[in-house]
Amino acid sequence: GAAIASVSCRKGMPPMKVSVLIVDDEKEFADVLAERLQIKGYRAQACYSGREALERIRDDGVDVVVLDLVMPEMDGINVLNEIKKFKAQIEVVMLSGKATRVDAIEGIERGAFEHLDKPCDDNKLVSSIEAAHERKVALEKRLKDALELIRQAAKKSCADSECP
Repeated sequence: GAAIASVSCRKGMPPMKVSVLIVDDEKEFADVLAERLQIKGYRAQACYSGREALERIRDDGVDVVVLDLVMPEMDGINVLNEIKKFKAQIEVVMLSGKATRVDAIEGIERGAFEHLDKPCDDNKLVSSIEAAHERKVALEKRLKDALELIRQAAKKSCADSECP
């Protein structure tokens, strides 16, 4: 649809409404990455722990999370599990320099959009964020369309019988 086209037709400049949350315990890395994404037109912010990320995701309209896999306290897999429990439509790009392939595969199996190795080329990360956002938009449209079909079926059912 048109919403997906608006993201990809602007030659690498996403609409400002695309919100990206960078979650990494390496504060300087997270801050620099958020700044680089802001320069590229994203609404990006950084946080430094899984718990802080979950609070922000609950409170803010986040589209895509770039999530470090290896963090103290709450690792990326646990954060991913929590995100998918309460906001399944948010896409998560796993990012790690220390994770094993087994960790990366587990992340994908649990719903991550993609796993990228640190350090990561900016263009590769931006492509992944854009593709993740497009998938989120497409999923939200399918859910909205399905809900509308259910509403129409309920209306028709009530019109055919004696619904209150």
